[in-house]
Amino acid sequence: MMRLPKFTYLQPRSIGEAVKMISDAGPTAMFVSGGTDLYPNMKRRQQVPKTVIGLGRVRDLSRKRGSPAEGVVLGAGMTLTRVCEDKAMKAAYPALATAAGLIATPLIRNMGTIGGNLLLDTRCNYYDQNYEWRKSINFCMKKDGDICWVAPSSPRCWAVQSSDCVPVVVAIGAKVKLVSRDGERLIEAKDLYNDDGIEYLRKRPDELLTEIHLPAVNGWKAAFAKLRRRGSFDFPVLNCAAWVKLAGTTVTEARIIIGAVGSHPIEAVEAAKLLIGKPLTDEQIKAAGDAAFAPAKPLDNTDFMMGWRKEMVRHYVGLALREVRDGRMPSTFKV
Repeated sequence: MMRLPKFTYLQPRSIGEAVKMISDAGPTAMFVSGGTDLYPNMKRRQQVPKTVIGLGRVRDLSRKRGSPAEGVVLGAGMTLTRVCEDKAMKAAYPALATAAGLIATPLIRNMGTIGGNLLLDTRCNYYDQNYEWRKSINFCMKKDGDICWVAPSSPRCWAVQSSDCVPVVVAIGAKVKLVSRDGERLIEAKDLYNDDGIEYLRKRPDELLTEIHLPAVNGWKAAFAKLRRRGSFDFPVLNCAAWVKLAGTTVTEARIIIGAVGSHPIEAVEAAKLLIGKPLTDEQIKAAGDAAFAPAKPLDNTDFMMGWRKEMVRHYVGLALREVRDGRMPSTFKV
């Protein structure tokens, strides 16, 4: 049986108290909300904070405000269940509601939070093992070792960004608020992530993610598609979000974000450019899927063969774009 290591547990009642606590505790402290990622990682000794600051009593983190016409602000402590079952969210931001609803299982979604999913630790077959297993291979670069077993000659870690909500918030142009003792800053969601399996966030350890600012819905549509081995529970081995703004049937702006095939969300810039000034025909969707194939570079560090996962990029980008066009996910598709 894997047990949690010893740690000090603190429970602030406000955002100000929380950031003061982590500032006073120093670099060995971490925040926890639902705990669905941190506590298993602590049991495997992947993360070993000396102080854990529980955010469950900070009510401001679970509030939602605004309207789709002006933009909606989600508290980072809102559970994934609330996000995916909220009728207004499903109507105005169906891609985010879908992504949240495809995470893990109902029990985990009842505990896990939208903020926690945006900050999800990167994953790898060599890293997501218990301490004894990792010790037997002399650990890895991400924790306790000095070599990346996926690419042994690499100077960096290639652990994979495996959040389902990240591609959506990046694609739709959401922003996130980070608060510390020094003040607060509002940044683009895309600027929160680094292309590095270890330093995967551009967030200081003493900063608390408090809010996700969703943009006003003004003529754009978005959709999300996810590939995994089982129909529930599993992390993605590929996911993607497509964001399209239309004038009539003509695409005026577009973004395509691919997840789970790199250490950060990958923007398929050339694929999106192919859609501009044209209607979303089957031919244009196929061309965009083919163009999205190039920047996706999965490695052999998660489920399924990496070559097959790369090939699936074409088809899952197509699935998301067809949902944007038709208002529903195709019931079947040919590979």
